[in-house]
Amino acid sequence: MSASLNRNTTDWSTSLVDSTLARSTPTTIGGWSYPVGLYLYGQYLTYQRTHEERYLTFIKEYVDRFVGADGSLGQSFNSLDSMQAGRLLTILHRETGQDRYRIAARKIRDRLKTYPRTGDGGFWHATSASRAHQLWADGVYMVNPFLVEYGEEFGDTSYTQDEAAEQLAVYGGHLQVPGGLLRHAYDESREASWADEDTGRAPESWCRAVGWYSMALVNVLDALPADHPRRARLRAVLTRLAAGLERYQDPATGRWFQVIDQGDRPGNWTETSCSSMFTYALSRGAQQGYIDAHYTAVARRGYAGVLDRVSLDGDGRTELAEISVGTNVGDYAYYVGRDRATNDLHGLGAFLIMNEQLRASDSTEGRGR
Repeated sequence: MSASLNRNTTDWSTSLVDSTLARSTPTTIGGWSYPVGLYLYGQYLTYQRTHEERYLTFIKEYVDRFVGADGSLGQSFNSLDSMQAGRLLTILHRETGQDRYRIAARKIRDRLKTYPRTGDGGFWHATSASRAHQLWADGVYMVNPFLVEYGEEFGDTSYTQDEAAEQLAVYGGHLQVPGGLLRHAYDESREASWADEDTGRAPESWCRAVGWYSMALVNVLDALPADHPRRARLRAVLTRLAAGLERYQDPATGRWFQVIDQGDRPGNWTETSCSSMFTYALSRGAQQGYIDAHYTAVARRGYAGVLDRVSLDGDGRTELAEISVGTNVGDYAYYVGRDRATNDLHGLGAFLIMNEQLRASDSTEGRGR
C-alpha cells in the first residue's frame, strides 16, 4: 500500500509512534534493553515537538516497571548495552522532578567507577568472558549520550564530558581505518576469532555499528564546550567518517549497505536503521558546522531512501522494513545473512531520531517530515 502514502505531507514521527503504540503497551514492548531505550528516546523527541502527553506517559509507565519508588533498579550493568535506557531516567527526572529517577541514574554513573577498561581506558563492551577486552563501535552510543545528559541534568559535567570525549577518542583510534569508516569491533587481547592478529580489529564495517558511533559522536560534540581539549580530535574523526559515508552511499537508493563498503558483492543489501543513523548524523553535523555544509544534500538523499522503506499495513498503520536484527561480530557472510525485520525497534528508534532532526533543520522547504 506504499503507493497510497502522501510522502510530502505526512508527519512520519507521529504516524510511526501512533502505529507502534497501537501494537504495544508499556508492558509488552519489551524488557529493560537498548532497543526499547532507543525507540522510546525517539518517541520522547516526538513528544517534545508535539506535547502529546500520552507519548510521555507511555515512557514513564515503561520505566516504572523497573524503577521503584525509592529509586531501586534491579540491574547489574555488566554491559554497555544495559546502560542505554538510562537516558530515559534523566528525561523523566527533568520532566517530573521525581528524585527516584536521579537515584536510579546514579547507579549507572557509579557502576562506571569499577567497570573494566582496556589498557588505554576504553570501556569493555561487556564484562562476560566472551566480550572481555573488546571495544564494539555499538558501545559508544550505549553509554556516552547518557553520560553527557546525566552530567547536564545533575551538575556532573566536569566528569561526564571528559569521560565521554575520551571514550569516543579511544574507540575511534582503534576502529577507524583509512577511508574514514570504522570496523565493527576491536579486541585488545587478540583472542577473539574475528580479531586481526596485528590490529585486533574485526574484518568488516557493519553499518549499524558505525551508525551507533556516528550518532554518539554528534551527541557528544553537541554537549562539549567550544574549548574542550578533545573537541578538535573528535571533529577530525567525524570529518573522515562523513567522507567515507558519502563515498559509499548507494547512488541508486540513497541508503547504505549492511556491509558498508562492499555494495557490489553478492547478497549485500541496503539496511534501514543505519541509513537513518547516518542521515541523522550527517544532517546534524552539517547543521552544527562540524562537517561541510554539502553533507546536508547527502542526508537528504538518505532521508528519501529511508522513506522508500515506509508502507502501510491493512489497518493503515505505518510499517518500516528491511531492518537488521541484533547482530554480533562476524564476517561478510554473517552480516549479509542476518534476518531482515519489519518494525524492529532498532529501526523505529533510529527513524524517529532522524525524522525529528530533518524536520527541525529543513522545515522551511515544506517537506513532509
